[in-house]
Amino acid sequence: MTLFSKGQKTDSLFQKKAVSKTDIQIVYSQYIQNGNNSAVTGGIGTELLHVYAPGAKISRTFKGYHQLNVDFGVDIISSASTDNIDFVVSSASALDQRVHINANYKKQLKRSPVKLGIGTGFSIESDYLSIPVMLSWEYAEPSQNRSYQAVFQAFFDDLRWGRLNPDYYRPVTLIYPVELRYKDWYEGYTRNSYNLKLGFTQVINRRLIAGFFPEFTYQNGLLATPFHRVYFKDGSEKVEFFPGERYKIPLSFQLNYFLGSRMILKGIYGFYWDNFGILANSLELEDAIKITPQFTLSPFLRVYQQSASKYFKPYQEHDIHEQFYTSDYDLSKFQSYKTGLNFRLLPAKRHKNHLIFEEINLRYSYYHRSNNLNSHILSLVLDFSSPDKYK
Repeated sequence: MTLFSKGQKTDSLFQKKAVSKTDIQIVYSQYIQNGNNSAVTGGIGTELLHVYAPGAKISRTFKGYHQLNVDFGVDIISSASTDNIDFVVSSASALDQRVHINANYKKQLKRSPVKLGIGTGFSIESDYLSIPVMLSWEYAEPSQNRSYQAVFQAFFDDLRWGRLNPDYYRPVTLIYPVELRYKDWYEGYTRNSYNLKLGFTQVINRRLIAGFFPEFTYQNGLLATPFHRVYFKDGSEKVEFFPGERYKIPLSFQLNYFLGSRMILKGIYGFYWDNFGILANSLELEDAIKITPQFTLSPFLRVYQQSASKYFKPYQEHDIHEQFYTSDYDLSKFQSYKTGLNFRLLPAKRHKNHLIFEEINLRYSYYHRSNNLNSHILSLVLDFSSPDKYK
């Protein structure tokens, strides 16, 4: 909605603006999933999963030219699916945690509409460590009618288990299904991902804004999940196996239309291709309806369809002589939809020790996939700000 915000021209003799400011965002989300095509057990079995994810983001702006952003959180994961790695109900694999923190710094160049950024961080689970690196460039024309952006991201992942185990606290080994631990199925244990995202937005007229966002992703290393089983026609069993390289090309087109003071329509079309054989299309619609000046209601709907990867087959349908194979239904042919509501409330601003309560966002969505995977997602976001001084 901020794409349509236009301020009044200020008096040339006096302008009141925040020179230094801190924004604080507190987030809590909950994800509940169920289905019957777990890749851990070869494409059959429970996919029951619960994720509880508290987090926060702090953004500090200095003198209008410098911005430091830090976000961090913890995901508490309860999974009946990964519990089946050991075939032991309520084993240690049933509960996992992920801790993540990211920081980035952006600088607005003086006497220039260019903004540059750099960032890094880490994400860690019992069987996973990821180190990201980010570089960004943004440019907006002085008229604000056209803008460009480019973001480069690199992720360096180590998939060995043991960092959060009190007996080790260090990376030890890849985790395979319990009955397949008689040998090492993979030579390497790292995965590298490189992503370039470009963006272009254009104001068409006073009511319409268009955007185009192409991406390119390249991955190499261990791209399979070590504890995913695959069962073959002859009854034999192996660990999921993929090529060592993957290319992805997502494209998205966005149109925002301002219907008036009370309604904004947003439409996004997405296209996706990768060298694993997946071709996908998506369409997302959202309608922001301002019920009162303080309360906005936004219903949304996203529909999606994809073709199957050339490496996917269901339980016991792979031939033993195939070079690459998976029974992960994320790579199958399916259709899905996600629908829900977002509630946005701008409360009367209350000052307490210079802390201002800005807004509340409550969002619920329901997801359904054609293979009967279903999920519920609930998220709550509280925004605060603290301007330091004015001039």
